[in-house]
Amino acid sequence: MRDQPGPGDGRVSLRRSPPFRRFWAGSAVSSFGDQVTALALPIIAVTQLNATPFQAGVLTASLWVPNLLALFIGTWVDAFRRQRWLLVIANVVQAAALAVVPVAFVIGGLTMPVLYGAALMLGLGGVLFDSASATFFVRLVRKDQYLSANSALSTTAGVASVGGPAVAGGLIQVLGAPFALVADAASFIVSAVAVASVRVEQADVEVQRPEPFRRRLALGVTYLSRHPILRASLFASATMNLAALAIQALLVLYATRELGLSAAEIGIALGIGAAGGVIGAVTAVPVAKRIGNGRAITVGVLLNALPFLALPIAGAEHLNGFLALCIAEVVSSWAIMQFDVNNNALRAAVTDDDMRARVSGAYSTVNYGIRPIGAFVAGVVASQVGPGIVIAIAATIGTVAVFWLLASPIPQIRRVADL
Repeated sequence: MRDQPGPGDGRVSLRRSPPFRRFWAGSAVSSFGDQVTALALPIIAVTQLNATPFQAGVLTASLWVPNLLALFIGTWVDAFRRQRWLLVIANVVQAAALAVVPVAFVIGGLTMPVLYGAALMLGLGGVLFDSASATFFVRLVRKDQYLSANSALSTTAGVASVGGPAVAGGLIQVLGAPFALVADAASFIVSAVAVASVRVEQADVEVQRPEPFRRRLALGVTYLSRHPILRASLFASATMNLAALAIQALLVLYATRELGLSAAEIGIALGIGAAGGVIGAVTAVPVAKRIGNGRAITVGVLLNALPFLALPIAGAEHLNGFLALCIAEVVSSWAIMQFDVNNNALRAAVTDDDMRARVSGAYSTVNYGIRPIGAFVAGVVASQVGPGIVIAIAATIGTVAVFWLLASPIPQIRRVADL
């Protein structure tokens, strides 16, 4: 696997690389807007449309169902010459999906099926963006910059997560949840403009890889399933996502109805909790240098879902729900950043250059495709036993995901750059 020079060649630092700075800026604006949608969509469902636990689960599932197509989209993206324009198209699709909701609200046509459709299109745009960005990223930065670049992007997303939920809660209180979505739609347009302005060298993949679509698809699946590091990473991440979406599907509903929190309180709690994500992203590199990339990944998996046991305990024991949500989000966000920053760098380092998009697609099909299953099952089971019990079960499942790593070479990896 060759070390791509990218626009940072000549040993130019990331902060002095105009292409990376533009991409980074677009990502920052979009990350901030995403916080609005993350809170506004379920708030619309619960408060405007009186959604049941089952409907809340279906809404969350709808956002992630398109990931079941990630394998096919990623295989197609691998044969596409210029991923930059795929990233732009993905952003435009996401902006259009969100714009539908306030329009439907104004004309009196806002229903749960409309929210499901918007979530589906939003998710489809996300799959296209993620698949194309796997190849785009390695042409944007050098291999020795993978960890620091991922840390920079994750730190920015973490900063947005701190201020975003509080602002989102305020926007929802002042404008109403449907109109608050306009902020995220605008952020996707800003991201599209930023990405369109980035110039990087693109490999002519169609000339290098003329195999039929089905063969390229099969090669991606085989490559991923036989790679001991990527396989263990995928199984751990997929188990985490199964648990995370079960929790996410019920979080707003449980916080509003069982813990008695308002939209503004939930937004503030998520913003405070997201500070853990910022700390996690900022400390991911020094932590990895101290204990090794593999152990940092392992710690992240171990602590990603465990803190959410605090929510059903707070509900059952009538403790401070706001404080419980803050603590759960702080610890979980820190752990997820330890996992994400190091795992993304590890995947980029061990994946062959001509396999990136299709492997990313295969990875996402399982990793994110399992999310709607978690959300849907959580909604069904919560309708029978209550959301608190489901959140407790999901937190336990997310914690035992660490066993996938313990049976792999990942905990023994010291430095990604040496792979």
